[in-house]
Amino acid sequence: MTSDVTEKDKRDQLQIANKPDDVAVLVNKQNKLPANYTPSDLVEPNVPFIFKEKEERRLMRKEAAKALEELFNAARKDGIDLAGVSGYRSFDSQKSLFTYYISVQGEETARQYSAEPGHSEHQTGLAMDVSDTKGTCAAEDCFADTPHAKWLDKHAPEYGFIIRYPKGKEAITGYNYEPWHIRYVGTDIARTIQREGITLEEYHQRKTELTKK
Repeated sequence: MTSDVTEKDKRDQLQIANKPDDVAVLVNKQNKLPANYTPSDLVEPNVPFIFKEKEERRLMRKEAAKALEELFNAARKDGIDLAGVSGYRSFDSQKSLFTYYISVQGEETARQYSAEPGHSEHQTGLAMDVSDTKGTCAAEDCFADTPHAKWLDKHAPEYGFIIRYPKGKEAITGYNYEPWHIRYVGTDIARTIQREGITLEEYHQRKTELTKK
């Protein structure tokens, strides 16, 4: 793993994660990962995916991958069959994807759903986009109306995951509602976020305020 802070980052006055391996790391439009950051413990979780290719998007960090397996198994017992859509994404992959979305949707629309390279949670190896096993409504707004989304909203925190971009919090997260995007933060933090109805941004803000008292 390499973590280089560039002069451009300093000029842009962005917050650069000083603990990118922390499972609670905050990555958003104002907070970016160090240049060339790559998790050192990426593995492939033993879960279904909606694609057959052996690609990097199958990967997650080891702790998150184990939790994802437990989450999928629990969902299956409740009659909810989940599948992975997109997990880890390198800086270069995110750059290509972001550029593509801008070319198709225009920059303003693209920024509502897609992150600039270095600002994507997928690069942390802690996020996974999910759907049903048929890929119905995969990464689409209609996923919100599925029993899979409702199950995740209720049970994901039991396994350390949060709905990273919840409905009604767009002004805080900077992104539109994405019920398919789950992020591993550990069970304690996930349950706190669910119980208090807050975002990861608000969790970090409260934590910062407490340390100042």
